[in-house]
Amino acid sequence: MRDTRESRLLLVLLIAVAFALITVDIRGGQESPVDGARQAAAAVFGPVENGVASAVDPIGNAIGAVRDSGERHNRIAALEQENAALKAKLGSDDRNRSRLRELDAMLKTAGTGQYGIKGAEVIAIGAAQGFSWTVTIDIGARDGVRRDMTVLNGSGLVGRITTVGPSTSTVLLANDPDFTVGTRMEKTDELGFATGQGDRPLLVQLLNGKAKVKPGDRLVTFGSQADKPFVPGVPVGDVVKVDPAGGGLTRNIYVRPYVGFTKLDIVGVVVQAPRSDPRDMVLPQKPKPAPTVTVTVTPTPPADAQGNAQNNGQGNAQNNNAGDAARKPDDAAADPRAPQQPQDQGDDTP
Repeated sequence: MRDTRESRLLLVLLIAVAFALITVDIRGGQESPVDGARQAAAAVFGPVENGVASAVDPIGNAIGAVRDSGERHNRIAALEQENAALKAKLGSDDRNRSRLRELDAMLKTAGTGQYGIKGAEVIAIGAAQGFSWTVTIDIGARDGVRRDMTVLNGSGLVGRITTVGPSTSTVLLANDPDFTVGTRMEKTDELGFATGQGDRPLLVQLLNGKAKVKPGDRLVTFGSQADKPFVPGVPVGDVVKVDPAGGGLTRNIYVRPYVGFTKLDIVGVVVQAPRSDPRDMVLPQKPKPAPTVTVTVTPTPPADAQGNAQNNGQGNAQNNNAGDAARKPDDAAADPRAPQQPQDQGDDTP
């Protein structure tokens, strides 16, 4: 269409008509005279709009997904962190409960033996300090720790202090080959010396070569002069093997220590010795053996024996009945209370 005066006039006229229709539609509201035309246009162009929308929506959704992907990733990361925190909390709760049990057992041991202790935590093992069995604890000279003090936990003897720093100390464990402690047998009071053997049982040499020892017997520390490096009465372990007596001056036994040296956590340094030797008081009570239940089973006789027994019983009953019947006349005659039958006197009439 060429740009002429008539075409421009037609365009202005159409625009004027459009504005007039818009004005009429707005003023008419729900009763607009062009409402019918609008519905007809919606019926004609509605399917076309739906088709265009269905073709464009996947692209729009993809754009929205890309736009929201960062936020979703952040939410997932936050949830993962929350789950990890919950797992860590649960794990820490289990560990805290375990440490509370260890602390409670150690306090009971210290209370029974009347030991004054300083609680400590194992913070390092001896790999960085050489090939000896040692651990580092988190208390030192500032906490009143001195060299040659006894170290224990809730199970028994852990070791002794060898090196003291301002805030840390080194403990030589009882299973170290350079560790030696005087011991005393429970009840018999037999004395000896225990030496560490690494991950094997302690080797104890009893001074009495003829001492009577059996597996299961228990030992405690004998104590040292001035209670250093060892206080008396700390549980050491129980006997697992006894070398046969060879007539020597000493006798060797092997003792399984009560302390697990590979899983130490909470320990106590004895900073004040007991006023008197607790002897065997710190040892735990031995479990009582469960009573033995004896069950007596009576065998059931075989079927043939039961039949014979029944037949014999019935035969005996019949024989007894027959004998009773045969004895009844005699019994009646012998019974004076039985009525007497009149005897036939004969006819005396002449």
